Amino acid sequence: QEQLVESGGGLVQPGGSLRLSCAASESTFSINGMGWYRQAPGKERELVAAITSGGNMDYADSVKGRFTISRDNAKNTVNLQMNSLKPEDTAVYYCNVEYCSAYGCSYYWGQGTQVTVSS
Repeated sequence: QEQLVESGGGLVQPGGSLRLSCAASESTFSINGMGWYRQAPGKERELVAAITSGGNMDYADSVKGRFTISRDNAKNTVNLQMNSLKPEDTAVYYCNVEYCSAYGCSYYWGQGTQVTVSS
């Protein structure tokens, strides 16, 4: 069973920054896409940012220009640098990783880390 360990959440004032990190377990499967999702109270989980194994990135419109996703393929980690945070960024953030074999791919989720933006 693959495991994802997230870190870096917390409480920050509007305009502040946080950096989230996710470490994916070693596996016999290869890691393809990696990404971050978030879920605010009463809302559905939504994609925040994603990055392919080749480094192509995709962002939600609401975070473009403020958030940056990156990955280290050698360490199986994916990071999310969040700048200019707004109260509406408050949510539980989840790491998502796609493991693939010759037979197909499966997605795994981290346990979630709380990000609260408040003065």
